[in-house]
Amino acid sequence: MGERCGWCGDDPIYVDYHDTEWGVPTYDDQSLFQSLILEGAQAGLSWITVLKKREGYRAAFANFDYEAIADFSDRQLMDLRTDERIIRNRLKIESARTNAIAFLETRQEFGSFSEFIWGFVNYRPIVNSWGEDDSIPASTELSERISKNLKKRGFKFVGSTIVYSFLQACGLVNDHVTSCFRYEECRAMAK
Repeated sequence: MGERCGWCGDDPIYVDYHDTEWGVPTYDDQSLFQSLILEGAQAGLSWITVLKKREGYRAAFANFDYEAIADFSDRQLMDLRTDERIIRNRLKIESARTNAIAFLETRQEFGSFSEFIWGFVNYRPIVNSWGEDDSIPASTELSERISKNLKKRGFKFVGSTIVYSFLQACGLVNDHVTSCFRYEECRAMAK
């Protein structure tokens, strides 16, 4: 194993996420939905906070089953506001149901959310060649365009920066630095 992107530091949870998940091209709708929910939950917080609560999110949000979440009652959402396993922000909790409904509508229109989101990059990951973490942008013209589209579809917590993090996490954009051992590995995984 070689050098890693500097952002993951040495926390074992962060390192494992970097080494096994971040930047891997993701085509499965449930995995894409999970990332969308978790990236939105992260707004204003550190990603490690969300990673440490991911298992709690799985338990609280029906293993990220968007069909089940779309049917959550107001009572279920209210009860989640006292669930210490997740980030207990009312708007973020409510956005999970809102986003599940919008996700289902998008799936119905495109056949899958994967088909919709990968269409923005012509079904091939954008491979950047950053030499250092400091060069990587927080958002781009692409994430701004996708953000606007998602908002029109009714999604919440999908600002340009959140969308760019989502694109990076799900491998639509390969932003591993070129010296990172995962740069070429993720590049090779693209369909």
